Amino acid sequence: MARFASLVVMIALAVLGLLQPVGAAKISDVRNTKHNLSASGSGTVKATSESQVCVFCHTPHAAENIPAAPLWNRKLSGATYTPYTSSSIDADTVELSAGPGGTSKLCLSCHDGTMAIGNVNVLNGTPNVSIPMTGTGTGGTMPVGAGATTGFTRNLGVNLTNDHPISFTYDAALATRDGELRPPDGTVVGTRSPGVKPLLPLQPGPNGGQMQCSTCHDPHIRETDATKGPAKFLRLNRFQEAAPTGGAFSQNSDIFCLACHDKAGQAWALSAHANPAVADETFTAAAASLREFPTNLPVWKAGCLACHDTHTVQGSRRLLREGTDSAASPKAGGNPAIEETCYQCHAALASSALTNVTSVPNIKDDFALARHMPIKSTEQLSGGEVHDIGTGTGTQRGKDFVEAPALLGKGNLNNRHVECTDCHNPHRVIRNRLFNANASTPDAGGTHNHTAGHTNIASGVLKGITGVEPVYGGVAFGSDPTSFDFKRGDGGAGASTAKGSAWVTREYQVCLKCHSNYAYDTPPLLGSSGGGTPSGTNSVTRYTNQAMEFQAPAGHKGELTTTDSGAFAGQVRNPAGCAVCGAGGCTCYNVNFQTNNHRGWHPVMDNTGRDLATRQMTSNQTSIWRAPFNAVADVGTQTMYCTDCHGSNSGASDVVPASGPWGPHGSANNFILKGEWSSTTGASSSGTYTANALCFKCHNPANYADRNGIGSISNRTTGFYGGGKGNLHAHHVDKIGRIRCTWCHVAVPHGWKNKAFLVNLNDVGPEAGLPAGTQVRLNTTATYTNGPYYVNAVLKVRTFATSGNWNDTNCGSAGAPGNGQSGRSWMRDSNENCANAP
Repeated sequence: MARFASLVVMIALAVLGLLQPVGAAKISDVRNTKHNLSASGSGTVKATSESQVCVFCHTPHAAENIPAAPLWNRKLSGATYTPYTSSSIDADTVELSAGPGGTSKLCLSCHDGTMAIGNVNVLNGTPNVSIPMTGTGTGGTMPVGAGATTGFTRNLGVNLTNDHPISFTYDAALATRDGELRPPDGTVVGTRSPGVKPLLPLQPGPNGGQMQCSTCHDPHIRETDATKGPAKFLRLNRFQEAAPTGGAFSQNSDIFCLACHDKAGQAWALSAHANPAVADETFTAAAASLREFPTNLPVWKAGCLACHDTHTVQGSRRLLREGTDSAASPKAGGNPAIEETCYQCHAALASSALTNVTSVPNIKDDFALARHMPIKSTEQLSGGEVHDIGTGTGTQRGKDFVEAPALLGKGNLNNRHVECTDCHNPHRVIRNRLFNANASTPDAGGTHNHTAGHTNIASGVLKGITGVEPVYGGVAFGSDPTSFDFKRGDGGAGASTAKGSAWVTREYQVCLKCHSNYAYDTPPLLGSSGGGTPSGTNSVTRYTNQAMEFQAPAGHKGELTTTDSGAFAGQVRNPAGCAVCGAGGCTCYNVNFQTNNHRGWHPVMDNTGRDLATRQMTSNQTSIWRAPFNAVADVGTQTMYCTDCHGSNSGASDVVPASGPWGPHGSANNFILKGEWSSTTGASSSGTYTANALCFKCHNPANYADRNGIGSISNRTTGFYGGGKGNLHAHHVDKIGRIRCTWCHVAVPHGWKNKAFLVNLNDVGPEAGLPAGTQVRLNTTATYTNGPYYVNAVLKVRTFATSGNWNDTNCGSAGAPGNGQSGRSWMRDSNENCANAP
């Protein structure tokens, strides 16, 4: 008889093995799992003497009267739960707010920590028995593991905001609303019925099949392949077993999350966090042990679980692993902190969860620099994490990380913030130089190519994030955009790079979400956030509208006369506003600062159209720029990125970060610049340039600040040439003995009303709070400062000249109330001379 029983057991086990999916390596064997709470169990929580295995959950008699419950032998908790919610979840809010129900309540009778694990309804016919246990927590409840508020406990408590949502209807309508969920098909996900046995079963509910704990977990199964690590009772693979394809869910290959969350298919499969050709770094032994990952697990196999945990640290949002500001290790509670999830890997080797970070940008250290984006909630005006995707207008907002302008500061500057996911969509970023590249063949990096043929096309690290393209009602400097075209999605490999595309195609489109009137009505105060540049630096007290500044009007390209740049042309009266010219001391004269003048801009939004011929330069004169901007064929047609100037410090002669990553995360320099920029930037003597000067990382100082350099007095290398004096930059250095950029150029060189960013103290206007055409620096040798655009300025332009045709008489006072002198005598001998400018 015993032999027969053994045979039956062996046959049963064989049949169970045949019933398991190929490659799943999971069997139903509760006796050899942590759910064997009998004295024979292998776990730390078990009975001191009770030998029955099933009795802790089931009884054949006197079971709880719970619909669909499997002869349940425990009371249900009467606790009130705080359920998971977020602005990006599209499940029924009424169902979610009702809290856990259905079979999930069975799991919580142990896992919420409110009831002793040994308490059962009946044991051997005796009601209401408390089975003596060992290894339990206070009062015989579930132990707290690494800590009750950590992500490494299965005593979930009654606060379920940090746990995967349950007890909601999962149907095709939900999948449509979300945009990244697979509709239940009855094969992978669905409600069980005769002949229908989905891999992930939903529990029948009043409005259709509901997601419950038992959808993902089967409390009786275990993994037979020890190399895969603990299975966590998951019905499907805990990890990605083969390179994701982005197509239909593969039971054998795909991580269990992808059974429901398709994450835009190939967009996730080829992302930098899922692509085996990119995310091949492995977790350290300590990190793997804490997470219960197999030894040497690569990031791509961890997949979703590298950044998310279905039962994460309390205080984290959107199930982000270690996503709080807790200083404990592992984190215990705390406030939401998205960046902490990213810092698990994007940090120096000593603090990273990875064994090798050579190819992983160290973002954390940049945010520790003196000037940095206010990434911490404590650095933001609200004092808490305001960032919230899934807000604003439109459908499927969560999948594209859409956020309402109000949360960026529009209408309430206290909402201004920055988080990693303001600029990056971690489900879609790719390690390619262009956002629309074929990510199956990664590049050496995900940031732009800083080489000849330079463009402003968005790189792979910006793929799939949101942005804005300004729409203008006028072209004059000071004309703010009237509206913005919102960008979302990505278009996939080979997507159009046209600015009018529905998705982000330019880096500046991401930057302008915050640095324009899209995100505010009144410009924010400089220094109002932690890590920011102090107010008053370079006489800047408020942020400037960079969408206004960088506008590149098509009608202002090249070298031409314009009438709509914002420069003044007309009659000047002295005293200002006097009634009758020539009477009562009213002096009038006409000025024209529009002839040979046009708007100037760094080519961030569009090129300048000012090629070598327009500049009256030859192909051997491109040495005024440093590589890669000195390619002959590119002058006038090339564009650039915001991050060519903003980011961590770079070498003296280029903008490639010296050691940190590309991107405006942080810098040792004010305004998160890659070099020094102030009223003293220039040269203290001929050939002695300001150390680490920002301008000279792209503009070769030998052409501007050295009378004997490449651009010596006799050589023609810049547009500031003529009058028989040759290179007029070098000429000024020779005569004055030093030079400062802001003497003649605007102090915020994004864009300007005059060509070549030239200040004109004969025509100070609304940008400085004055009427257009106002002359300043009157009968004094003192410099003029009126931030943000005028800092230590001295230049007065009477008439603008075309490139290469400047003369000393182009400069000087336009007339009263200035001294009215021009040319060399004005510069050197008059009471407005600049011979001793600081």
